[in-house]
This record gives sequence, C-alpha cells and structure tokens, in this order.
Amino acid sequence: MLDIKFIKDNQGIVAKAITDKNREPVDLEQVIKLYDWRKRLRSDIDQLNRRRAEAAAARNIDLGRQCKEEAADKEEELRRIEKEFMALMVQIPNIPSPDTPIGPDESANQVIRTVGDKPTFDFSPKAHWDLGRELGLIDSEKGAMVAGSRFTYLKGDLVLLQFALIQLALGVLTNRDKIEAIAATANLDISTRPFVPVIPPAMLTGPVLNRMARLEPKDDKYYIEKDELFLAGSAEHTVGALHMDEILELEKLPLRYLGYSTAFRREAGSYGKDTKGILRMHQFDKLEMQSFTSPENGLAEQDLMVAIQEHLMQALELPYQVVMVCTGDMGFPDQRQIDIETWMPGQDTYRETHSADFIGSFQPRRLNTKVRQQSGRPEYVHMNDATAFAIGRTLIAIMENYQQADGTIAIPKVLQPLVGKDIISAR
Repeated sequence: MLDIKFIKDNQGIVAKAITDKNREPVDLEQVIKLYDWRKRLRSDIDQLNRRRAEAAAARNIDLGRQCKEEAADKEEELRRIEKEFMALMVQIPNIPSPDTPIGPDESANQVIRTVGDKPTFDFSPKAHWDLGRELGLIDSEKGAMVAGSRFTYLKGDLVLLQFALIQLALGVLTNRDKIEAIAATANLDISTRPFVPVIPPAMLTGPVLNRMARLEPKDDKYYIEKDELFLAGSAEHTVGALHMDEILELEKLPLRYLGYSTAFRREAGSYGKDTKGILRMHQFDKLEMQSFTSPENGLAEQDLMVAIQEHLMQALELPYQVVMVCTGDMGFPDQRQIDIETWMPGQDTYRETHSADFIGSFQPRRLNTKVRQQSGRPEYVHMNDATAFAIGRTLIAIMENYQQADGTIAIPKVLQPLVGKDIISAR
C-alpha cells in the first residue's frame, strides 16, 4: 500500500501507475477526501473524549453522557469512512521504478542480457512431455484420472533430480562464502548474510493474503470454504507474512529466508494453453527467496537475488536471458520486476523460469512490518521476493537441453553427485 501523503503530493504519478499497470481506475480525489474526513473524525473523537474526562472530573453527569453519545456516533461514522477509505487504498498498485519499461503486456518486456549457448543437436529435439512419457518419468494420464487435468505423477529419476535441485539451492543460499562470492562477481557492496531455510504453511487466511497484496485475482486461488483458508500460490505468500505486526532490530537486517513449498493455482484464464507436460500445473513445487532489508538496501537486494538466480542457472549450464518486465506485465505490488527465461529447445522458445520482485515498502505498509532505525524511530522495511527454483520448469529445461540422440537425458555435472548417476535412461 502506498503512503497517503505520497498520493496527496503525487496524484499524477499515482494515476499514471494505475494506467500503466492496466488496473481499474481509482478515484484519487475521493481517496484524499476520505482521508481528510477520517482525520477530522479522529480529532473530533479525541476532543470529545477529553471533554468527557473533564466532565467526569467535575462530576457533570449530563455533559459526560452527551460527550459519550456524540463520540459513539462519531466512532460509528469513522468505521464506515475507514472501511470505504481502505477499500480504495488497496486498489492502488505500487509505483513502477524509473527504469521499468512502459508497455501494455509482455511484448514490451526488454531483454537485458543473454547468457549461455543454445545446444545444437544432430537430431530433432523432443519436448519434455514426450521425453517424460518415453522414459517413464511423467504420467499425466494417471494424474488426470486421479485428480483431474493439470495434475501429474513425477516418477523415478525425475524425482531424484528434483531433490538434487533442492540440495543445490540449499548448498548455495545457506553458505555465507558462496553468497559473498556471488556478490563479489556481481560487484555488489551488500551484506552476505546467508538465507535461513523455511518450510512454511501451505495455507493462509484471506486477510493475510490481502495484506500481502496477493489476494487478487481470487479466481486463480484454491479456497477451502469450510476453514476459510486459501492454498498458497507460492512460498513467498506465507514467508512474506512471517514478520507482520513486528518491529525488527536494524542489526538483524537483512533477514533472508529460503522457503520451500508446494504451491497451488487454478491457472484461471489459461484454458487450452500449455496443456501438455508439466509447464502449467495446478500443483507444483517452488523454492522462493524472501528478504527484509533496510530501505537504503532494498534495490541492491534485488540485484543480489538476480545474481543468485544466474549463479544457479550457470551451475546447471542452462542458456537463459534476463528480462526487465514492463508495467503492463508486472505484478500489482511490484516496483521493479526482473525475470529469467530459459531456452527450451523441445519447444523452440524461451520460457519464464524465475522472477525477482522488488516490492519496497508497499507490502510492509500493509503488513505493518518495520525496522527500528538508529534514531529509535520505526520505519517500514523493504521487501524482496525471488524464485530460487521453480522445480517443474527447471526439470523441463534440464530434460530438453540435456536430451541425447539415443533418447536418454544427461544429468548436469553439478547434480550428478546428488543424483548418483550421470544419465537418465528408460527403466
């Protein structure tokens, strides 16, 4: 959520952000009117409460009763105004950073750099769904019979490969020396404090999801009505709420977490799109980075997360491109979004495998997560989240880039000790 004072002083910037992010218009004049109204009501209530206390001291029962009744009426009005004010405030998206490209959709995204050589084959490369079926690694037919479309079974060596990816990420992100080396390579003057691994809840309440600015679109969420709980769509939805309503100590920042969770999405609006294989599933696993920093280090933290993502991709020797996401394609709470798209030779295209979101103080303001500065004054922290591995999509990239002419799949060298073999072949 934006600071109301910023909105009052920068209506043009806020209105442009709403338009550039393809969001429904918000009546900013009404937002400001409600804010001022709320401020007056709070002042009136404080004054009435003071008069009531004075009446009690003077034993003026009639005046005390009158002040109490007037205060009650004002408080009821305040609740109504507060509700109307917040309903509008939560519709206002974050302001894109100055270097974010302006555009209506992904067509305006800008490639920052391309890394790695695309593999060459002396045969026609197969898509991962064919490789998975032929090697007995993916069984979407049985998954659909048991749970419906966009569910699957992963089997055999592909499961070993998944857990090897998890171990690879843990080995890098929990190691201070490796974080320091990554920061040095990226020329970043930043803390090298390692990430704390977390397995968070796979469900959360609607109010918490709303405070994370991730409740909408609701149609893409799985909701358990009986328990009033949503299934998490990503680990950062629950890890990001870990410090809501807290004041953190400055010396403890940055707080960095690596959350592992099964995620659930309805994939609303994607009917008929990417129905083959495991690219767009209702259930999938992810490793997500989440951090809480002091405001002056927020943007550099995103650069570190992207550097970590690139380090992992280069360790796997996968070709990729880094993309600056435009206003119309970026997330509602994002101030700056950078994606990594990995080359998928079986599909002859790049596919998004990573995202890094600089949120700034937008989520912390809703979550009421602050840091106590050296002056003793609390200030909202800055937050970042980023993909370490979207497991399914990384498995796809490995399968398609490492496929061999004889139908087997070579295992990336960095993963071979963790998997215990160098080739995946039919059982």
